[in-house]
Amino acid sequence: MPHSRRQGPILRVALDLPVRRLFDYLAGTCGAVGEPAVHLPGARVRVPFGRRRLVGVVMEIARESEIPAERLKAALEVLDTAPLLDGPSLALIRWAADYYHHPVGQAVAVALPKALRLGARTVPVEPRWTATRAGIQAFERGDPARAPQQRRLLSLLIEARGARAEALGAALGNWREAARALTRRGWIERQMQEVDPPSAAHLSGASQIAARAAASVPPLTPEQQVAVETVGGSLGRFAAWMLHGITGSGKTEVYLRTIEEVLRRGRRALVLVPEIGLTPQLVARFRDRFEVPLAVLHSALTDQERASAWLEAWSGRARIVIGTRSAVFAPAPDLGLIVVDEEHDASYKQHDGGFHYSARDVAVMRARRAGVPIVLGSATPAFETLHNVDLRRYGQLSLPRRAVQSAPPRVSLVDLRAHPAHSGLSTPVLQAIERHLGRDGQVLVFLNRRGYAPTLVCTACGWIAPCENCDARLTVHRSAQRLRCHHCGAETHLPERCPQCGFLVKAVGQGTERIEERLAEIFGADALVRLDRDVVRQRGDMEAVMARVASGAARILVGTQMVTKGHDFPNMTLVAVLNADQGLFSTDFRAPERLAQTIVQVAGRAGRGTKPGEVLIQTEFPEHPLLGNLLAGGYEGFARTALAERAAAAWPPFSRIAAVRDSAPTPEAALAFLTDARRAAGHPAHLRLLGPVPATMAKRAGRYHAQLLVESRERGALHAFLDDWVPRLEALPTVRRVRWALDVDPIELF
Repeated sequence: MPHSRRQGPILRVALDLPVRRLFDYLAGTCGAVGEPAVHLPGARVRVPFGRRRLVGVVMEIARESEIPAERLKAALEVLDTAPLLDGPSLALIRWAADYYHHPVGQAVAVALPKALRLGARTVPVEPRWTATRAGIQAFERGDPARAPQQRRLLSLLIEARGARAEALGAALGNWREAARALTRRGWIERQMQEVDPPSAAHLSGASQIAARAAASVPPLTPEQQVAVETVGGSLGRFAAWMLHGITGSGKTEVYLRTIEEVLRRGRRALVLVPEIGLTPQLVARFRDRFEVPLAVLHSALTDQERASAWLEAWSGRARIVIGTRSAVFAPAPDLGLIVVDEEHDASYKQHDGGFHYSARDVAVMRARRAGVPIVLGSATPAFETLHNVDLRRYGQLSLPRRAVQSAPPRVSLVDLRAHPAHSGLSTPVLQAIERHLGRDGQVLVFLNRRGYAPTLVCTACGWIAPCENCDARLTVHRSAQRLRCHHCGAETHLPERCPQCGFLVKAVGQGTERIEERLAEIFGADALVRLDRDVVRQRGDMEAVMARVASGAARILVGTQMVTKGHDFPNMTLVAVLNADQGLFSTDFRAPERLAQTIVQVAGRAGRGTKPGEVLIQTEFPEHPLLGNLLAGGYEGFARTALAERAAAAWPPFSRIAAVRDSAPTPEAALAFLTDARRAAGHPAHLRLLGPVPATMAKRAGRYHAQLLVESRERGALHAFLDDWVPRLEALPTVRRVRWALDVDPIELF
């Protein structure tokens, strides 16, 4: 006899669990459907789950449940008086969960800041620093006399009677270390204060927008004018625009002018950036231009700060939302425009566990559903974006020349076979550095490898320092006297002698730390700075480095991938790329695209001001077709050739792929699950299954990794197959022995 169905109201709740279903709960004492607005989908509820109490989001209201009445539990508490996620937001999350074949509860969790996922209140609050009575008295005594930054901060807080973090950052730059010291002494304190609701002036704001925008606005080039008018003409309807502008061509100014019109119409804008490091520079430009509240969202914020910014957007107070990947789900009432800056960047794709979504692709779908235009800006567009332009799905806007009328930098190759490098630097590169410094220019030395050296070897027995947890070598970090694995984070002390034979060991190869050391020996250490993840460890570190370069105090900047994106140094006249060969022979079919993008992006840092720029690329393979195509035809020429090769091989964007990846304590277990997965797939028509095979680095972080690829010419055929296949994978006996994930449209093949 079938179970009786409990009549509603039933709350169907998404919980942050790896389960592909919603959970039914009785409304209980929370009221009846249609009474208070708390029962609208999108509100948070606290519910019992086994012995735990979890916070979930109501996705829908049902009149009955398939769960037996005696097993249904009542929701414990409704946390919101209004939905945190409106109907369009819930629909977008459901679409993303379906497209990437991921549990909807975990997709919802990505859309909410951690504090809100844990049940934090929704009244917007913000941190505010104030001087205490003891601090005022100390300042009047002349303290802290020997800490000028602390004294400046204390003075500012006394004069302003308190300030927000953003104001302190704008006034003092790297102020947090001083704040920590003053807090320890009891001279300042941090309090969370409720944010005033938006005023009518904030919500209309057109006159303020125009007044701020009219001050010191650079004139537009003809190409910029066309781009602004074209995007502006599409406001109010969906349109996707690829804004392809060479580095320094003024893409940001196009964003600003278009957003200005969006704000005049009383709408809001969402701006996505790929890296936290780009956020301060971009936010500063927006604050200089617009006198409206901004919400800034990225992972470097504290949980409370992120929740406060998210609620600024949710309440409607923030007119512009700027953020990294997960900000694509951030609320923006009356959305008028979406901008994805550096749309090619790999960091828009989540690929390290969890919900494997592409923020760029979700942004396009959000724009389509909202009926607003989206601008995808880049100097090196992703091949998928170029393909969509070829298919006329996206329109193309071009900025082929630099906004300040400077000529593109002169690019040439340094053949390392004819000019061997010593400590990573060839003679032509050193001569060029000396020449540009002599002309009062600045120099960027790019090497996408941090640390002192990638390998520590014994010159007697051949021992190489291995990572015990990975199929990788430990990297030498000389200043810290440590050996570190850049894959799993393991580290140990740096030995002076070989642990096997006792002979002296030697660091082989170059990292940014070693390049910095060599350049300091030649040109002096005072005017040299390094930028990589070993230097940027806390808030303000990147800003401090960039401030030294921008002010001219640092003449030479040594850096990794972090220096390639968005930074504008008008006096940077030379860029030296030390190792351009890393991506020339990779097994990943996307490696040439990524290498070309990196070279073009880093080369674009040179000659952005009035002085001519020069780019030198060190390589042992100057005849390689990739480098030849880049130098002869620029990124466009390279892309045309590479896309033709992709089409011939039926690789994306001319096909669709999904990757099933797993890890296990043994290599046999990792391959066994994927072998069973392939067997469960049968022989699907119009699809290819490739693998399973061990990952390129099979052992990583103590586990063995493998992958299985599914490829199809048709997106629909691939997703229809995945809809049927994924539940079968979850039912395989071997699934319990592995950790596995499905990555739809992967951008990296491990």
